[in-house]
Amino acid sequence: MNWRNLLYFSKGERQALALLLILIAAALLILIVYDKKETGGVVENQYIVNPSNAPVKKEADSTSHKTITKEAGKPVPQPSPVTNNQAKQPGKGRNPSYAKTEKYPAGTLVELNTADTLVLKKVPGIGSSFARRIVKFRDLLGGFYAVSQLKEVYGMDEERYQSIRRWFDVDTLYIAKLSVNQLPYDVLIKHPYLNPTQTRSICRLRQQKGRLSGWENLQLLDEFSATDIERLRAYLSFGN
Repeated sequence: MNWRNLLYFSKGERQALALLLILIAAALLILIVYDKKETGGVVENQYIVNPSNAPVKKEADSTSHKTITKEAGKPVPQPSPVTNNQAKQPGKGRNPSYAKTEKYPAGTLVELNTADTLVLKKVPGIGSSFARRIVKFRDLLGGFYAVSQLKEVYGMDEERYQSIRRWFDVDTLYIAKLSVNQLPYDVLIKHPYLNPTQTRSICRLRQQKGRLSGWENLQLLDEFSATDIERLRAYLSFGN
């Protein structure tokens, strides 16, 4: 056997062999590139689909010495540290300081029927809550006829009343009276000193008589005691 004949290729065979080798090399190159892309895609998909398994990267900022933590590709802001000195300083952080209300000096008298909440808070022993309660009760009454009525304010105990009563004076000219002969039931019933039974009896007697002439009409009603009438004298009017 002649080895030269075995290794001899014609021109057409050599061209075919060269083309075959090029195709083989191209196929290998495609397989290598595809394999790299597929491997990279798997890692990327795991990172996005399952962030809890994703690695946590920490990058140090050399200029500010602050650490930025990244998880699942999203930055997580770190709160700025607050020193003990900053936390204790008034007016800084989340606890701003508020100026205390200046109180009146001893010997000051406050007119109870005209004082607003700002004035009432300047009385020693009265804060914002009690100032609002006093004004609310005064509006329901129509005004105070005596300082002792402060005892009826919600939450007022004897000790507090004794400590604040000397600061007040009352001018009964500021009391707003209710017209017994003109106002309907739903207005009269709002007064703290009239209960539903008493209010209905007033309206019923008013229908019978046309109008009430004075306190003698209420004194004939069983629903009103002497104490009730005495408390109501400052608030009811029988005029037109």
